[in-house]
Amino acid sequence: MAQSPVTKSKTKVAVVGVGYWGKNLVRNFYDLGALAALCDAEKSVEANYTQKYAPIRFYREYSAVLSDASITAVALATPAVSHYEMAKAALEADKDVLVEKPLAIDVQHGEDLVRIAEAKGRILMVGHILRYHPAILKLQQLIHDGTLGKINYLYSNRLNIGKIRTEENILWSFAPHDISVMLSLLNEMPTRVSCQGGAYLSHDVSDVTLSHFDFPSGVRAHIFVSWLHPFKEQRLVVVGSEKMAVFDDTAEHKLVLYPHKVEWLNRVPTAVKAEGEVVELDDREPLRDECQHFLDCVESRTSPVSSGAEGLRVLRVLDACQRAIVSGTIDLEPVSAPIQRKELPYFAHESAYVDDGAELGAGTKVWHFSHIMKGAKIGEKSIIGQNVNVDGGAVIGNNVKIQNNVSVYTGTVIEDDVFLGPSCVLTNVTNPRSQVNRHSLYEATKLKRGCTIGANATIVCGVTVGRYAFVGAGSVVTKSVPDFALVIGNPARQVGWMSRHGHRLDSPDSNGVMRCPESGYRYEEVEPGVLRCLDLNEEAPLPVELSVGTKSYRQLKEEAKYECSAARS
Repeated sequence: MAQSPVTKSKTKVAVVGVGYWGKNLVRNFYDLGALAALCDAEKSVEANYTQKYAPIRFYREYSAVLSDASITAVALATPAVSHYEMAKAALEADKDVLVEKPLAIDVQHGEDLVRIAEAKGRILMVGHILRYHPAILKLQQLIHDGTLGKINYLYSNRLNIGKIRTEENILWSFAPHDISVMLSLLNEMPTRVSCQGGAYLSHDVSDVTLSHFDFPSGVRAHIFVSWLHPFKEQRLVVVGSEKMAVFDDTAEHKLVLYPHKVEWLNRVPTAVKAEGEVVELDDREPLRDECQHFLDCVESRTSPVSSGAEGLRVLRVLDACQRAIVSGTIDLEPVSAPIQRKELPYFAHESAYVDDGAELGAGTKVWHFSHIMKGAKIGEKSIIGQNVNVDGGAVIGNNVKIQNNVSVYTGTVIEDDVFLGPSCVLTNVTNPRSQVNRHSLYEATKLKRGCTIGANATIVCGVTVGRYAFVGAGSVVTKSVPDFALVIGNPARQVGWMSRHGHRLDSPDSNGVMRCPESGYRYEEVEPGVLRCLDLNEEAPLPVELSVGTKSYRQLKEEAKYECSAARS
């Protein structure tokens, strides 16, 4: 028997179809505390599931699921030909729907489902799992940041000798994932589609297809899918003017960047190859995040990342590819609905929530699954990472970088140029109790300009972390930290000084002056516990042109030690 879930969800989900893929939905919704019932016409699977997931109800008739008032949502993992009728019946029964890809097999049916969901006020979400993959989320960020430069072309290979279907061809079985990803990465629909297919096992059921896409921006792409391939390959390649990115879902390092260059020598283009750069990713199961996102959208009544509208766009491209197998080339008419929300002075990922009444400055970026609440104030050019919550009443300055999994509570003031490491903890009540309302007793926490809070550090409320101070990873700060101080441990204690550029200040000269190994700025402890920078006004911001060194930290540190030693002699 499966272990009971730790938490219970308000949403009660019935998984319909518990076979090849449905069993994965069953496991995840059960672990998330949302699984209420299972439905499958195959009688032989009932005993195994009811024993493993007791006391979950098991239905063999879909009509029984629809008539069960305790079930608020359904997840459909049934053959694609059944998606339209089953999803439509669930929406009309006032249940929210997660339907596996594709949304339907007919564009008009897809349009009908989107219309019904909107009219009934129901959540309609499509299981485009790659939209929740850490590598794809990171790739979206890299493209938006300009890390890859101008995108020239991209292609995807999804190949295997695997589950072969007779009710749908390889295009409809494999390609929806890659089409969904390409549309999201480029944020545009193709204008022209061509496709070639080969049917070798069943008449008129393609086992191999190669689809080509032309986009309005000039980008070109192709998708190659086959279930008659000697080995498994799931690879997406994005070629930009600055770097090339490779997402390989079967590799140990799933996302690698290649900073290859092309140089013109004697008017001849010459490739200059470079070593690949492995991109670190969160270790998360995409399907778990997809299921959690569905539950979150049901409870918050917000549109999913892979909404019915997004599923309809994918369906239109699939339909064009299918028609192109026969006619060769299909021109797509522009659709009126934009892929992304209206232009704003800041960027918010489509999975992020920015409440009306929140203030965000120009150039600020809010990434995946983050929530900026009404009354929050964020300055310009700040970066809010994944899974970050900013409460109303919190104030965040310019050029602040908040890494993943951080909550900024009411009463927190974060000045310009502050860095908050992953999963660091901020608080606003000293003695919290769930049953005692202390909203009127929130204590202010102030993080002053340029300071750094290390990963997993905890800042007890009511303290001030001084300018350019550095709190080591995992430290617990229980009292205010002076400007430039380096503190570590639990409770945190000062063990040294840090420069504005983030280097530990060691080896004072005979005059008690310490030098930053990167910038060359001089620092002096003018009185016990008070450090001053001798070369800059204390109130001056860090000069941008000096913020990045050209030598390694080891080189700079050794040079500084040599200069200090020479000064003493």
